[in-house]
Amino acid sequence: MTSAEDSTSTEDAMISENTTASTDITEDDGPSSTLPRRQLGRFLRESRDATGFTIARAAKQVDLSRAVLQRIETGQIQKISRPVVQALCELYDVSREDTDAAVDLAAQARAKSWHHIYGGMFSNAFNMYIGLESAARRLTTCQDQCIPGLLQTATYARAVISASPLFTSREEIERRVELRMKRQALIMRRTHPIELDAVLHISALYRVIGGARTMAVALRHLAELSKRPNITIRIQPYSAGQTWGIPHSSFVIMDFDHEAIGEPVEPPVVFIDGGAAPDVYIEKPDEIRRYRELVAAIQATCLGEVETRNLLRQVAKEHERSER
Repeated sequence: MTSAEDSTSTEDAMISENTTASTDITEDDGPSSTLPRRQLGRFLRESRDATGFTIARAAKQVDLSRAVLQRIETGQIQKISRPVVQALCELYDVSREDTDAAVDLAAQARAKSWHHIYGGMFSNAFNMYIGLESAARRLTTCQDQCIPGLLQTATYARAVISASPLFTSREEIERRVELRMKRQALIMRRTHPIELDAVLHISALYRVIGGARTMAVALRHLAELSKRPNITIRIQPYSAGQTWGIPHSSFVIMDFDHEAIGEPVEPPVVFIDGGAAPDVYIEKPDEIRRYRELVAAIQATCLGEVETRNLLRQVAKEHERSER
């Protein structure tokens, strides 16, 4: 994933509620991406919760109404001024680095044309994918290169991360491995774990990452995880050919909780890992529908869950034999 650490200067004054409606806070009025403001709202909400402020008390402290702050936290307001974001960050005792990033996110939220730049490690709060992943209720992932991060062992993850020319220091690599392992709490926790539906192309089982022993352990780990009620793992065999006759990159469909009336708390998103290129986030309903259709077509060619589990164990044995 890509990253940016743009700094922004401090502005002099904080706006009052009387002036925000016309110049500093604007309701959603166009087709701009919702992702930056959703991420900003999520960060501000989590920062407020961490400091123990109620939404009413925080709003009063920065001269906003409770309703306006609530709309900011739920990503419903497109234009939020720098002073408002800075005031909230100061109230929540946010670091200068994260405050600068939050202000920059607010600027991104105002743009009609938006490109993802928050994929880096300078602050987990501003890693767009991790923010969406942690808020999701269900993840549907199709992988044709390697095991998905949420299903990797630490040794396998270390081998994947170490292979990148971007991460050369041992400290940086270990920090990323640690983060990847922490993310797995999303699917392993006892209370409301995320539902994960993973499709792997069979080539990912034979692509030797970290050595034969690492692969054997990783595949046995997958077989065990597939027994969990919230995790479905299926393998697409070589005999499936090419779905729809076109190659597809690895992607994830993220779905979120629904309100009592049935509407999603956040609209679904498709994430496409750009690899060496920028990551892509898709929000348009028609495009998301096409990816759901693609997933269904891929799944129709996959082995069943029991067959998949047996194959994982079989290939693990093959890797173990090759090590001898």
